[in-house]
Amino acid sequence: QVQLVESGGGLVQAGGSLRVSCAASGRTFSTNTMAWFRQAPGKEREFVAAISGNGRNTDYADSVKGRFTISRDNAKNTVYLQMNSLKPEDTALYYCAAKSFLPIATTTQGAYNLWGQGTQVTVSS
Repeated sequence: QVQLVESGGGLVQAGGSLRVSCAASGRTFSTNTMAWFRQAPGKEREFVAAISGNGRNTDYADSVKGRFTISRDNAKNTVYLQMNSLKPEDTALYYCAAKSFLPIATTTQGAYNLWGQGTQVTVSS
């Protein structure tokens, strides 16, 4: 079964750090762009970060630039999101997603055809 499973979420104080992981299984994802999205209560799901299949290209939402780092280990079929200097407004359910090969912008949810169940990140003030 092809699936993405997120882990590593939790409760952290403002200013702290957390790393969430996304383990892919069922096939290799080394040629897929992978991304993290998040959804806060009462808000739309939004793009956070993306990384190309070979890891050389990354893209970040303005709100997380300089604080979050996306990376991947294709040997482990795993994608990571290192989150530093966390703020209460970073509180959300964080989703991992695998992009299809359609020519759709990486920041667009419709570009992704496989999603994980999400991991909760809560930042206390």
